[in-house]
Amino acid sequence: MEDQVWRLCRGHEVVGVLTLEAIDMFWTDCRFEPSTGWPALKPFIDASRAAWERKDQDAAIKADEAIYALGLELVPESGGEVIRDFLLRINGDAARFRY
Repeated sequence: MEDQVWRLCRGHEVVGVLTLEAIDMFWTDCRFEPSTGWPALKPFIDASRAAWERKDQDAAIKADEAIYALGLELVPESGGEVIRDFLLRINGDAARFRY
């Protein structure tokens, strides 16, 4: 079976590549490989994770809304529908998304 792989894109720039590892109820767990667009996205991801970790729901929601406002897309490498409406978590080389 071929791996499911998505390119995380912001416009024409590739932020990273997500390779499916498991599906956990509502979340798709992936291995994350950063690309050229990652440095611009990382502060947004870090802010979201920090807010959720300190249980500051208002800040976490604002951080997630800021990530959503960036217009990120998950583009399947094997073709198929582009995912535009999703929640994203990245921590090191682990990523998960929910759509």
